[in-house]
Amino acid sequence: MKYLERMIVNYIGFYDLIENSHENRNACLSATNKMNYISKVLNHLNYDVHFISPSWTTNKKFYKGKKTKIDKRNNLLLFSTIPWSTPILKLLSVIFSFSNLTYYLLFKIKKNEKLIAYHSRWLSLPLIIMKLLRPSVELILEVEEIYNDVSKSLFWKGMEFKLFKHADKYIFPTNLLNEKINVNNKPSIIIHGTYHVEEDRLCKFNDGKIHVVYAGTFEPRKGGALAVETAAFLPQNYHVHIIGFGSKDDTSVLMHKIEEISKISEAMVTFDGLLKGESYTRFLQKCDIGLSTQTPEATYNETSFPSKILSYMANGLRVVSIRIKAIVTSEVGQSVYYYEEPNPEFIANAIISIDINKFYDSRELIRKLDVNFAGNLRKLLEV
Repeated sequence: MKYLERMIVNYIGFYDLIENSHENRNACLSATNKMNYISKVLNHLNYDVHFISPSWTTNKKFYKGKKTKIDKRNNLLLFSTIPWSTPILKLLSVIFSFSNLTYYLLFKIKKNEKLIAYHSRWLSLPLIIMKLLRPSVELILEVEEIYNDVSKSLFWKGMEFKLFKHADKYIFPTNLLNEKINVNNKPSIIIHGTYHVEEDRLCKFNDGKIHVVYAGTFEPRKGGALAVETAAFLPQNYHVHIIGFGSKDDTSVLMHKIEEISKISEAMVTFDGLLKGESYTRFLQKCDIGLSTQTPEATYNETSFPSKILSYMANGLRVVSIRIKAIVTSEVGQSVYYYEEPNPEFIANAIISIDINKFYDSRELIRKLDVNFAGNLRKLLEV
């Protein structure tokens, strides 16, 4: 690959490092993972990455701002944050954070530096102010979904769409979201999620069963309960695993559902906890099939892409999913096994239809997407 002259990309989002976790700043793990992946691609394209995070603490303590060198190519700037205790201090904490971010955008970003912002409704006002006062600064907006589709608010809807209009370029998870937001056909690229391939740990269960896993949130719309109910329609040589996280109430409901289904199911269904890092990777690789069973009626599903699909594929699993346009028309759409309705019997039939002994190499597909994205990102930065 032909390398660019070494330059800087400022990358704004709610981001933090594991070693700073004692400060409990509000950083989203899924956003952090994707930002980390894109930063590695940027490094490969010979860009240094400056992460700028407005994340405020949820502790009842004051923390100073700091600049941390992550590695030779990347660093992180965190602003000072005030205690998160009384309602007034919480409000002041948010205002303080965004005042610092706005100042940085107006006075610290150099004209020739690139700026990528991981879209959050919270970032709308600082970014809009920057574009109004410094229109020459190029804003590449990374949009994962339209947040107002999830939480309805006329105020936030207005802010969100104003920000969309002010962006100069876009990074989207699906072509459907591009079509919905990018009405003026500005430069844009697609990335469904992280295209990091996990090498085979060679750690299958090897117990004669076919292992099916649902990994993710237990929030009802995301399909955890539906995955559990599927076990009732699977034969005894299948084992359905549930791993992930949820609120106390959502977890309690799911555990009760597992108990109920276990009493009537020939197949096994178990809750295997919340796994992270290497433990998560190894557990996925022990399994054969990954489930993406979120509710298709949810508005955000029209344009967003389930990140768990790529996570499964990066670990060599086959994937069973509800048939929705965002997935079918994606770069991995032809490699997914579909069911037509959110019905546990339909899901079970899709699972049973998979020939586990047939050759399948999802890792190679993800590797190709990784190479293609690097090329597309390079073009987006140059255009």
